[in-house]
Amino acid sequence: MSELRRDPIGGRWVIVQVDNPKGPKDFQQDPEVITDPEKCPFCPGHEDQTPPEVLVNRTGGQANGPGWSLRAVPNKFPALKIEGDLNKEGIGIFDMMNGVGAHEVIIETPDHTKELSELTQEQVEAVIWAYKNRFTDLRKDKRFEYILIFKNQGKPAGASLSHPHTQMIALPMIPKNVQEELQGAQNHYSYKDRCVYCDIIRQEEKYEKNMVVANDTFVAFCPYVSRFAFEIWIAPKVHSSAFDYIKPDDIPDLAGILKNVLARVRKVLNAPAYNFIVHTSPIEDKLREDYHWHIEIMPKLTKTAGFEWGTGFYINSTPPELAAKHLRAVKVK
Repeated sequence: MSELRRDPIGGRWVIVQVDNPKGPKDFQQDPEVITDPEKCPFCPGHEDQTPPEVLVNRTGGQANGPGWSLRAVPNKFPALKIEGDLNKEGIGIFDMMNGVGAHEVIIETPDHTKELSELTQEQVEAVIWAYKNRFTDLRKDKRFEYILIFKNQGKPAGASLSHPHTQMIALPMIPKNVQEELQGAQNHYSYKDRCVYCDIIRQEEKYEKNMVVANDTFVAFCPYVSRFAFEIWIAPKVHSSAFDYIKPDDIPDLAGILKNVLARVRKVLNAPAYNFIVHTSPIEDKLREDYHWHIEIMPKLTKTAGFEWGTGFYINSTPPELAAKHLRAVKVK
């Protein structure tokens, strides 16, 4: 018999198949389409195919030319544009505003084929510094209320280019999913006077079966109410509500655990497509006692179908206890 598990944050129910669970070899990977480096706008020598860089780590050469190790540029085809005013208005019962925001791309490496887990520790640290620096700059714009950092790795995860990159979008409102998380966290705090994420971390550490890896500052675990097979959360051990407030001394630990976890996912699941999302508090609400920033990593192993769309439930074919066991078992550098 399967189990129904309820998420203590948002109240969502997940169906976990515990009787006949799937292991890593039961998931069929779609063949990856590799973009031709000769046509890739993110490769060195093609800098004129992107908008001018807004952040760069450069060891030589001219601005917007080769010689860089990391670049951040505005997205050439942005979901939202930074120019203009919001001009909010009502049209009958509907509300609308101009598509104002910011949409940037962090090109993580000049190497067209190296995924984030294959970069050096120092390179991953540089990527996290880029997230922090661009986040800090964008939150100065008073039009923005929320900044989303996300990575689509592989075509099934939504990546249109195979060159390793992360995206960042600044929004003029707080997304519905984030509002639900915030409300759930606030409800728990109002009732128990504790952060629900701190409670989850403490319980997962005590339970141990769902733990993947940990270091002095961060933990990585497959949450008890995992929506997806081999879903992993990375969270700071000490309460912190805003990603961009991460201490410089903590960045090496975050880089290390992120690289470690992604290497385990790559090895156990044969380099699957995946998404990861940085969940953080809104721009003007940085020091919340009820919210805890974290990263959610979701391998793309199954497809959302009618049941999920119709109910809001998820069906997870691999219990987190089993997923964590497989992830712990492999050796990575």
